[in-house]
Amino acid sequence: MTRRARLLLPATPLHLIQRGNNRSVCFADSEDCLAYLTLLEEVSRACGVTIHAYVLMTNHVHLLATPEGDTQAISAMMKRIGQVYVQRFNRRYRRTGTLFEGRFRSCLVGEARYLLACHAYIELNPVRAGMVAHPGEYRWSSYAANAQGSQDAIITPHAVVRELGASPAERQAGYRELFRQHLGEGLVDEIRQVTHSGLVLGTPRFQQQVAELLGQRTVRGTPGRKPKRPPEDVE
Repeated sequence: MTRRARLLLPATPLHLIQRGNNRSVCFADSEDCLAYLTLLEEVSRACGVTIHAYVLMTNHVHLLATPEGDTQAISAMMKRIGQVYVQRFNRRYRRTGTLFEGRFRSCLVGEARYLLACHAYIELNPVRAGMVAHPGEYRWSSYAANAQGSQDAIITPHAVVRELGASPAERQAGYRELFRQHLGEGLVDEIRQVTHSGLVLGTPRFQQQVAELLGQRTVRGTPGRKPKRPPEDVE
Protein backbone atom coordinates (compact mmCIF):
# COMPACT_ATOMS: atom_id res chain seq x y z
CA MET A 1 0.00 0.00 0.00
CA THR A 2 1.29 3.48 -0.87
CA ARG A 3 2.53 5.43 2.12
CA ARG A 4 0.49 8.55 2.81
CA ALA A 5 2.42 11.78 2.21
CA ARG A 6 3.32 13.65 5.38
CA LEU A 7 1.52 16.98 5.88
CA LEU A 8 4.14 19.74 6.10
CA LEU A 9 4.13 23.53 5.85
CA PRO A 10 7.02 25.98 6.29
CA ALA A 11 7.17 27.71 9.67
CA THR A 12 4.26 25.59 10.98
CA PRO A 13 4.80 23.50 14.13
CA LEU A 14 4.64 19.73 14.15
CA HIS A 15 3.95 17.43 17.05
CA LEU A 16 5.86 14.23 16.42
CA ILE A 17 6.44 10.89 18.09
CA GLN A 18 9.37 8.54 17.45
CA ARG A 19 8.72 5.16 19.04
CA GLY A 20 11.00 2.24 19.81
CA ASN A 21 10.56 -0.67 17.43
CA ASN A 22 8.00 -3.05 18.98
CA ARG A 23 7.93 -0.60 21.89
CA SER A 24 11.47 -1.57 22.84
CA VAL A 25 13.55 0.50 25.28
CA CYS A 26 15.32 3.45 23.62
CA PHE A 27 16.71 5.11 26.76
CA ALA A 28 18.03 2.74 29.39
CA ASP A 29 19.66 5.34 31.63
CA SER A 30 20.63 8.99 32.00
CA GLU A 31 23.69 8.56 29.77
CA ASP A 32 21.42 7.55 26.89
CA CYS A 33 19.13 10.53 27.50
CA LEU A 34 22.03 12.96 27.58
CA ALA A 35 23.46 11.53 24.37
CA TYR A 36 20.12 11.91 22.58
CA LEU A 37 19.58 15.48 23.78
CA THR A 38 23.10 16.47 22.74
CA LEU A 39 22.34 15.14 19.26
CA LEU A 40 18.96 16.86 19.21
CA GLU A 41 20.56 20.23 19.93
CA GLU A 42 23.30 19.84 17.34
CA VAL A 43 21.26 18.31 14.54
CA SER A 44 18.18 20.49 14.92
CA ARG A 45 20.35 23.60 14.51
CA ALA A 46 22.18 22.13 11.54
CA CYS A 47 18.91 21.23 9.83
CA GLY A 48 17.14 24.53 10.54
CA VAL A 49 14.55 23.12 12.92
CA THR A 50 13.39 24.98 16.05
CA ILE A 51 12.49 22.83 19.06
CA HIS A 52 9.79 24.18 21.39
CA ALA A 53 9.12 21.18 23.65
CA TYR A 54 10.31 17.62 24.16
CA VAL A 55 10.08 14.62 26.45
CA LEU A 56 12.14 11.44 26.44
CA MET A 57 10.22 8.45 27.73
CA THR A 58 11.65 4.96 28.14
CA ASN A 59 10.48 3.72 24.76
CA HIS A 60 9.59 6.84 22.77
CA VAL A 61 10.23 10.54 22.15
CA HIS A 62 7.83 13.47 21.74
CA LEU A 63 8.89 16.71 20.08
CA LEU A 64 7.13 19.96 19.21
CA ALA A 65 9.20 21.47 16.41
CA THR A 66 9.03 23.99 13.57
CA PRO A 67 10.92 23.71 10.27
CA GLU A 68 12.04 27.26 9.61
CA GLY A 69 12.68 26.86 5.88
CA ASP A 70 12.72 23.57 4.00
CA THR A 71 9.72 21.47 5.02
CA GLN A 72 11.87 18.35 4.69
CA ALA A 73 14.15 19.60 7.47
CA ILE A 74 12.20 17.65 10.11
CA SER A 75 12.67 14.36 8.26
CA ALA A 76 16.36 15.13 7.70
CA MET A 77 16.78 15.88 11.40
CA MET A 78 15.05 12.69 12.56
CA LYS A 79 16.96 10.56 10.07
CA ARG A 80 20.34 11.94 11.17
CA ILE A 81 19.58 11.65 14.89
CA GLY A 82 18.33 8.12 14.37
CA GLN A 83 21.44 7.05 12.47
CA VAL A 84 23.92 8.42 14.99
CA TYR A 85 21.98 7.52 18.14
CA VAL A 86 21.23 3.96 17.05
CA GLN A 87 24.87 3.32 16.17
CA ARG A 88 25.88 4.54 19.63
CA PHE A 89 23.13 2.55 21.37
CA ASN A 90 24.05 -0.65 19.51
CA ARG A 91 27.74 -0.28 20.34
CA ARG A 92 27.01 0.41 23.98
CA TYR A 93 24.67 -2.53 24.46
CA ARG A 94 26.36 -4.91 21.99
CA ARG A 95 23.29 -5.30 19.87
CA THR A 96 22.50 -5.04 16.17
CA GLY A 97 19.59 -3.96 14.02
CA THR A 98 16.98 -1.27 14.23
CA LEU A 99 15.97 0.57 17.38
CA PHE A 100 13.22 2.96 16.29
CA GLU A 101 10.12 2.33 14.22
CA GLY A 102 10.72 3.02 10.54
CA ARG A 103 8.63 6.18 10.37
CA PHE A 104 7.94 8.78 13.02
CA ARG A 105 4.35 9.97 13.50
CA SER A 106 3.48 13.64 13.16
CA CYS A 107 0.70 16.18 12.81
CA LEU A 108 0.61 19.85 11.90
CA VAL A 109 -0.43 22.07 14.80
CA GLY A 110 -2.42 25.25 14.20
CA GLU A 111 -3.56 28.12 16.42
CA ALA A 112 -2.57 29.07 19.95
CA ARG A 113 -5.01 26.85 21.86
CA TYR A 114 -3.77 23.70 20.18
CA LEU A 115 -0.10 24.62 20.31
CA LEU A 116 -0.29 25.28 24.06
CA ALA A 117 -2.26 22.06 24.54
CA CYS A 118 0.54 20.17 22.75
CA HIS A 119 3.09 21.70 25.12
CA ALA A 120 1.11 20.44 28.11
CA TYR A 121 0.40 17.08 26.48
CA ILE A 122 4.09 16.47 25.82
CA GLU A 123 5.42 17.58 29.20
CA LEU A 124 2.66 15.77 31.12
CA ASN A 125 3.61 12.42 29.60
CA PRO A 126 5.61 11.29 32.66
CA VAL A 127 2.67 12.24 34.89
CA ARG A 128 0.17 10.27 32.78
CA ALA A 129 2.57 7.32 32.86
CA GLY A 130 2.68 7.45 36.68
CA MET A 131 6.42 8.11 36.76
CA VAL A 132 6.14 11.41 38.66
CA ALA A 133 3.41 13.43 40.35
CA HIS A 134 4.37 16.74 38.73
CA PRO A 135 6.12 17.49 35.41
CA GLY A 136 8.77 19.53 37.20
CA GLU A 137 9.99 16.33 38.87
CA TYR A 138 10.94 14.72 35.56
CA ARG A 139 14.44 15.51 34.34
CA TRP A 140 14.14 14.55 30.67
CA SER A 141 11.65 17.09 29.38
CA SER A 142 11.47 20.75 28.43
CA TYR A 143 9.22 21.65 31.37
CA ALA A 144 12.08 23.12 33.43
CA ALA A 145 13.04 25.43 30.55
CA ASN A 146 9.53 26.48 29.58
CA ALA A 147 7.96 26.74 33.03
CA GLN A 148 10.85 27.49 35.36
CA GLY A 149 13.38 29.37 33.25
CA SER A 150 16.14 26.75 33.42
CA GLN A 151 18.82 27.07 30.76
CA ASP A 152 18.26 24.61 27.92
CA ALA A 153 20.09 25.25 24.65
CA ILE A 154 17.65 22.98 22.79
CA ILE A 155 14.56 25.08 23.45
CA THR A 156 13.41 28.16 21.54
CA PRO A 157 10.01 29.43 22.77
CA HIS A 158 7.35 29.70 20.09
CA ALA A 159 5.82 33.15 19.55
CA VAL A 160 2.59 31.92 21.18
CA VAL A 161 4.52 31.04 24.35
CA ARG A 162 6.38 34.37 24.33
CA GLU A 163 3.01 36.12 24.31
CA LEU A 164 2.12 34.56 27.67
CA GLY A 165 3.99 37.37 29.46
CA ALA A 166 5.90 40.60 28.91
CA SER A 167 8.95 39.34 30.83
CA PRO A 168 10.51 35.88 31.21
CA ALA A 169 9.11 35.62 34.74
CA GLU A 170 5.60 36.54 33.59
CA ARG A 171 5.85 34.17 30.64
CA GLN A 172 6.92 31.29 32.88
CA ALA A 173 4.09 32.03 35.31
CA GLY A 174 1.63 32.01 32.41
CA TYR A 175 3.10 28.76 31.18
CA ARG A 176 2.77 27.10 34.59
CA GLU A 177 -0.86 28.18 34.64
CA LEU A 178 -1.45 25.93 31.62
CA PHE A 179 -0.68 22.96 33.84
CA ARG A 180 -3.14 24.05 36.53
CA GLN A 181 -5.91 23.95 33.97
CA HIS A 182 -7.39 20.56 33.21
CA LEU A 183 -6.18 19.06 29.92
CA GLY A 184 -9.42 17.24 29.19
CA GLU A 185 -9.44 13.60 28.17
CA GLY A 186 -11.19 14.55 24.95
CA LEU A 187 -8.34 16.86 23.97
CA VAL A 188 -5.74 14.28 25.01
CA ASP A 189 -7.46 11.72 22.77
CA GLU A 190 -7.70 14.22 19.92
CA ILE A 191 -3.98 15.00 20.06
CA ARG A 192 -3.13 11.31 20.24
CA GLN A 193 -5.36 10.21 17.39
CA VAL A 194 -4.52 13.10 15.05
CA THR A 195 -0.79 12.57 15.57
CA HIS A 196 -1.07 8.84 14.90
CA SER A 197 -3.15 9.52 11.79
CA GLY A 198 -0.70 12.11 10.44
CA LEU A 199 -3.40 14.76 10.03
CA VAL A 200 -3.94 18.33 11.30
CA LEU A 201 -4.55 19.46 14.87
CA GLY A 202 -6.53 22.67 14.84
CA THR A 203 -9.89 24.25 14.19
CA PRO A 204 -11.96 23.16 11.17
CA ARG A 205 -11.03 26.45 9.49
CA PHE A 206 -7.31 25.74 9.85
CA GLN A 207 -7.78 22.16 8.69
CA GLN A 208 -9.61 23.38 5.59
CA GLN A 209 -6.91 25.96 4.84
CA VAL A 210 -4.22 23.27 4.99
CA ALA A 211 -6.30 20.95 2.81
CA GLU A 212 -6.62 23.65 0.17
CA LEU A 213 -2.92 24.53 0.30
CA LEU A 214 -1.65 20.95 0.09
CA GLY A 215 -4.48 19.27 -1.78
CA GLN A 216 -4.59 16.50 0.81
CA ARG A 217 -7.08 15.21 3.36
CA THR A 218 -6.47 16.81 6.76
CA VAL A 219 -9.13 15.14 8.94
CA ARG A 220 -10.03 11.55 9.64
CA GLY A 221 -12.42 9.91 7.20
CA THR A 222 -15.83 8.72 8.20
CA PRO A 223 -16.89 5.20 9.01
CA GLY A 224 -14.62 2.29 9.00
CA ARG A 225 -12.97 0.68 11.92
CA LYS A 226 -12.00 2.95 14.76
CA PRO A 227 -8.21 3.00 15.34
CA LYS A 228 -7.13 1.07 18.40
CA ARG A 229 -6.34 3.44 21.25
CA PRO A 230 -2.77 3.13 22.55
CA PRO A 231 -2.22 2.36 26.25
CA GLU A 232 -2.09 5.42 28.49
CA ASP A 233 1.43 4.78 29.70
CA VAL A 234 3.11 4.85 26.32
CA GLU A 235 1.88 8.15 24.92
